[in-house]
Amino acid sequence: MKTKLIATLLLTASTLASLAQSKHSISVLATHNINSEGGWDYLSVDNKNNNIFVSHGNQVNVLSLVGGDSVGIIHNTMGVHGITVVNAQGKGYTTNGKAGTCTVFDLKNFMVQGEIKVGSNPDATFYDDFSGKIIVFNGKSHDASIIDPLSDKVVATIPLGGKPEAGVSDGKGKIFVNIEDTGEIVCFDSRTFKVLSRYKLQGGEEPSGLAIDRSTSRLFTVCANKVMLILDAKTGKQVKTIPIGEGCDGVVFDPFSKTIFCANGEGTVTVVKELAADKFVVQQNAKSARGARTIALDPVTHHIFLPTADIKESKDSAGKPQRVPGTFRVLEMGE
Repeated sequence: MKTKLIATLLLTASTLASLAQSKHSISVLATHNINSEGGWDYLSVDNKNNNIFVSHGNQVNVLSLVGGDSVGIIHNTMGVHGITVVNAQGKGYTTNGKAGTCTVFDLKNFMVQGEIKVGSNPDATFYDDFSGKIIVFNGKSHDASIIDPLSDKVVATIPLGGKPEAGVSDGKGKIFVNIEDTGEIVCFDSRTFKVLSRYKLQGGEEPSGLAIDRSTSRLFTVCANKVMLILDAKTGKQVKTIPIGEGCDGVVFDPFSKTIFCANGEGTVTVVKELAADKFVVQQNAKSARGARTIALDPVTHHIFLPTADIKESKDSAGKPQRVPGTFRVLEMGE
């Protein structure tokens, strides 16, 4: 009986290991065209109301999560970068880089409810489910504004010592944020608003996108020199360096499939499987489209969304590649 039990356990372990390492190939499932012009940055998924919010120029385009149809526009979000939703309050928030404000809007009818003054050039933002606060990272003033969605007021400003990019929460009171110009991750307490630690990145340059696996306390930061660094969130120790594509600005983690998706502006998505806390394998470099460098995850369908537009070879007066008018779209990718 004991021998049979051991054999069964070994077989079960072998089967689970095999399933964990099985490859899941993703591809473009749909293309959602948006009839407006301008640059873009982040996008955000609202599962409760089945919408996708897409930053685009000086407005936010709203698409239906089912089918991708246009369902609304939030105007006058000057230089918009990020969008976050607070379903408990029925409100969404945009970061308006040119205005130094956050626009507050209704999640159902998209009507603007007000504006909140924050720091200079607000960029990435997210809702921290632990503290119940909105975290806004200000690129030029090098700080974070903490907004209470109950009052829609800034309740704290946290100096970060450098230009912040994306941030995440561990769900236990700690916030982590990439600091692009100093090449580090800063951790601060979401209750006391005090900086707790700074993790200097070894071998990573200009970190931008950041994701987290809360169950294993692993941070996934994507860098300009085509690597993703994986760190222990508790200690800052780097446990893995993984090559990714060029021009990555966004990364998401799907806790259901234990998969990391890196959006590379070169036109690929690097798909990495987490087999264990310190064991990772690149499963695919899926084809997306050039310019698709930011990303959002739908945790229900496990699809990812990436905005982009066609790019001309010629450059504008500022030396930047030119967008082809009428080609802005959001790619929906999955198995």
